[in-house]
Amino acid sequence: MPLRPILLVLATALVGLVPLSTLAATAAPVSGTDPAAMRATVDGLLARMTLMEKVGQLTILGADHKDLAVLIRKGEVGGTNGVLPGVDVAAYTRRMQHLALQSRLHIPLLFMGDVVHGFRTILPMPIGLAATWDPALVQQAMHAAAQEATRAGVDWTFAPMVDIGRDPRWGRVSEGAGEDPYLDAVMTGAAIRGFQGKNLAAPDAMLATAKHFAGYGAVQAGRDYNSVWLPRYQLDSVYLPPFKAAVDQGVGAVMAAFIALNAVPTTADGALIHGVLRRQWGFDGLVVSDYDAVPQLQQHGIAATPAQAAQEAIDAGIDIDLHSGTYLKELPMLVREGKVPMTTVDAAVRRVLEAKYRLGLFADPYRHGGRRGDSPMAAPSAAHRALAREVAARSMVLLRNQNHTLPLRSDLQRIAVIGPLADDRLDLLGPVHAEGQADEAVSVLAGIRQAVSPHTQVLYAPGTRVRGHSEAGFARAVALARSADAVVLVVGEDVAIVGEGNSRSHLGLPGNQLALVKAVAATGTPVVVVLINGRALALPWLASHVPAILDAWMPGTEGGPAVADVLFGRVDPSGKLPVTFPRDLGQVPLFYSQLRTGRPYNPDDPYTTRYVDVANTPLFPFGYGLSYTTFAIGDVHADRVHMPWNGTLAVTASIRNTGARRGADVVQLYVHDEVASVSPPLRLLRGFRRVTLAPGEQRTLHFRLTRHDLAIVQSDLQWQANPGNYRIYVGDSSTATDHVDVTLEAPATP
Repeated sequence: MPLRPILLVLATALVGLVPLSTLAATAAPVSGTDPAAMRATVDGLLARMTLMEKVGQLTILGADHKDLAVLIRKGEVGGTNGVLPGVDVAAYTRRMQHLALQSRLHIPLLFMGDVVHGFRTILPMPIGLAATWDPALVQQAMHAAAQEATRAGVDWTFAPMVDIGRDPRWGRVSEGAGEDPYLDAVMTGAAIRGFQGKNLAAPDAMLATAKHFAGYGAVQAGRDYNSVWLPRYQLDSVYLPPFKAAVDQGVGAVMAAFIALNAVPTTADGALIHGVLRRQWGFDGLVVSDYDAVPQLQQHGIAATPAQAAQEAIDAGIDIDLHSGTYLKELPMLVREGKVPMTTVDAAVRRVLEAKYRLGLFADPYRHGGRRGDSPMAAPSAAHRALAREVAARSMVLLRNQNHTLPLRSDLQRIAVIGPLADDRLDLLGPVHAEGQADEAVSVLAGIRQAVSPHTQVLYAPGTRVRGHSEAGFARAVALARSADAVVLVVGEDVAIVGEGNSRSHLGLPGNQLALVKAVAATGTPVVVVLINGRALALPWLASHVPAILDAWMPGTEGGPAVADVLFGRVDPSGKLPVTFPRDLGQVPLFYSQLRTGRPYNPDDPYTTRYVDVANTPLFPFGYGLSYTTFAIGDVHADRVHMPWNGTLAVTASIRNTGARRGADVVQLYVHDEVASVSPPLRLLRGFRRVTLAPGEQRTLHFRLTRHDLAIVQSDLQWQANPGNYRIYVGDSSTATDHVDVTLEAPATP
């Protein structure tokens, strides 16, 4: 199909293999980082490959394909999945690689899968990782995931998910970094560095994938796989910049979304892939389809046959067909008939072979898979468990703490632990947990029992099921609550309603969990609610009636001990929300960087933007999160009132721990353009610093801005800053009020 007019997109630059001696193309083992040797290897192979062997390199088939082993031995498969729960993945990848090396040209396989937030040791889901606001910790966590995956032979992950998520009805908000392009880009960069390291040929590095390109997070009505309609301004300013940042970070692969963006399925969108990704951004890595997305072009209605679907996808720039086998069946005939040029196939094959070379697979096809003296599929190590516990605790957001209900004393006489997720382990892992084992996870109940004094009695009752309606268990739960000194009530979502394919039409607690919370709260015993969830929830009753609320997300293998660390004050809560929590579903989509309107809210004027039945404001804003101590942020200053067009602006702010205990806060900087060629957002995140302070300690923080940090997409769809007035806010959430006003001077005329 003809290409759309190429989008004019400029995204903000955010600072934030045993030697294969049988391979005729090389006389000796080759380095994964030698460009000349890589070209020689790839050129030699391309000159010798048959058409079927070339198409095979553009094909990923799953373990469910009945002829997988036969096709691998024939050299007609480029890779296969290596994330197979319940399977000894290390043994499987070695066996499949052995088959590949029996093929005519001995080209090694790629092994891939969704290593999203851990492999065997499961970390918090990405939305929880983003809540740490700690890119260094996220990089460390993803490196741990890469270490475990590569030991089992997996060398390519379909992560990180870069999609902006502003509609919490969409289940896959759990897999991303939230609503803001800047935070998303920073966390995406951290994940890519963690997965890929400094050298893909290192034994513990794996190829990362930025997915899903592009706009998938804006599915209509929050319903997964639905169509997406995005004005070019919104696409360019919100949804594309994190992908541009991923390309700038050197991500090895990009996965196309399997939705239709503005009526064009992205699997067949040459303007997006060739025009933006390749030509404008200079991306030279792999572009892979999503699962079965190539034949699904028929369901989209732009291809009448599998052959036409294959032609649309390869013409648009999809290098690899994931799972369907459509390329393998259809591309050879399309090439022979002259409908797909051999040069197109060769270019895609070259990118696949280069990725394998960079991964070091031509030097040692078995470089992954347990040759380093450890057991590739062993249970989580003590070091990785400790890291998972630290990351989980750091990800938790204290939403409410009335009358200093938290931290709890660990020597209370009786603690009632209530709720359907209290003794649960599987749901702590989240819906995309690779090789994570539920029996290796530690529940919240177990974590609390480990943390309390020997004299504390821990009582337990589930009360109800996550999506249950029976109140038969309420009476016991209420009785335990009445007899206890404090209640920890663990409620939220299970994996069946979070993640891919799991969109929700309401955002409250599922089933009759709210009724359980109300019954327990009515006892008068102090109640702490621990939320297990994969999205922003609308919980107005809890926010006004429950004294303490801790959002633990889906915290992973060490979720229970991490929750206990925070509940009993061993760890000060320091997570910040990467998404806005609405008061009501009717406010969705609700995000902090909304545009100004001609009639901003005025409580005395009904003809201003408002609801008649709920406040405009969120329940909890983006960037929000409490601590067990208190902080004072102020003294916001700029080193100059007038910022030169090509100059820099130094902004400083002070932060002081005004409480009685050591704690951490995240100081955030937002900018607002007073007048632009388009209606500017109310404010945009452009920097943050995580700070840990002792009681009474004060520190001055420094931010440095250029005009590029002030830029937005203008009416001509160019990223540009306007000469004029800007307001710069510094605080601990998106509702910060302390600010400084500066003027960006116009460029000097020649």
